[in-house]
Amino acid sequence: MSWDVTGLGAVASVGGTAEEVYAALCAGRSGLAPLRVFDHSRYRSTNAYEIDDRARPGVDEPGRATRWLGQAVRQALDEAGIDDCAGIPVLAGTTLRELRSAELWWRTKEPLALSDLHFAGALHSGFQAADSHTVASACAASLYALAMATDLIELGEADTVVVAGTDSITESSYGALDRLQNQTPQALRPFHAERAGMLMGEGAVAVVVRRAGSHDRPVRARVRGVSMNCDGSHPTMPDAASISRAILDAHTRAGVGPGEVDFVITHGSGTKQNDLAETTALESVFTGDHRPWVTSVKSGAGHTCGGSGLLSFVVAALALRHGAVPPILGLDDRMPEAANLRLVHGEPARGPLRTAQVHSIGLGGINSVAILEAV
Repeated sequence: MSWDVTGLGAVASVGGTAEEVYAALCAGRSGLAPLRVFDHSRYRSTNAYEIDDRARPGVDEPGRATRWLGQAVRQALDEAGIDDCAGIPVLAGTTLRELRSAELWWRTKEPLALSDLHFAGALHSGFQAADSHTVASACAASLYALAMATDLIELGEADTVVVAGTDSITESSYGALDRLQNQTPQALRPFHAERAGMLMGEGAVAVVVRRAGSHDRPVRARVRGVSMNCDGSHPTMPDAASISRAILDAHTRAGVGPGEVDFVITHGSGTKQNDLAETTALESVFTGDHRPWVTSVKSGAGHTCGGSGLLSFVVAALALRHGAVPPILGLDDRMPEAANLRLVHGEPARGPLRTAQVHSIGLGGINSVAILEAV
């Protein structure tokens, strides 16, 4: 079974639409910049991948994650030819929800209602969504939501589902990462020999997923299968064997073999353990002569937390459409363990592209892998 994607939307540090984000990544543009609203003296790292949309420079605002969510959903609905979400389930993946709004309420006494901490109110008032759910499964949240959407359609519970993800940078999370990471990253450098850890990014993303044959809209990409697992083997360190199982399960669900995958957009978070675990998993699955292209969008957009997996999914869909895989930015010295990976760097990888694989690897062993194909 497969599912049609008829609408794409995205907002990130490198662009305000899905096409803008994809074009920026292909052109080698990065959203990396000095922190705009946190006191630099408090942290070792001083950079992030922020969206620069505040009305007053250096003064933060509540509700930004919700605002971006609305923008991304509107873009996806418009492309899908749908006016609103009346009668359509909405599944929104997130790591932090509106935690930044709570921080501002505590620090600056910005007004805050309990309903502002949940996306349901904004989705209902903006899109008439009466059936919305928040999926909070760390960095894998939005791909988990995508898997749940395909289940809803397969089970006959819906013909159309909106899947989304959103997160803004919070000072408490940025500070916690700054304290916990052994090294001090000033940029996110996936698969680099001198990668020092992850840096947070901001943004939202949305897709409209529909039952094949239930619509007359152009299909942007087709979901072939999505896997989910949760091994719980370690609080923070990913497990290569568990990632391998998630990849193979996705292949089984999609009815494809390793030799059919043209490129992989990895989680690629730039941490010592994640990039090593993903490399090991990829080499355990792609054992034959065929080597897919491998990239990560986080080198340009940062780690957008709960929406990161779906952002990679949207970039993969556009890569299939345009025949070009964005490169990993700044990869001038790859980690030796990844010597056999076909990493995309310098320029986009171009050629006939049919099938893509997307990873989302969360803390505590929460993994999800999606397979999509061109139409």
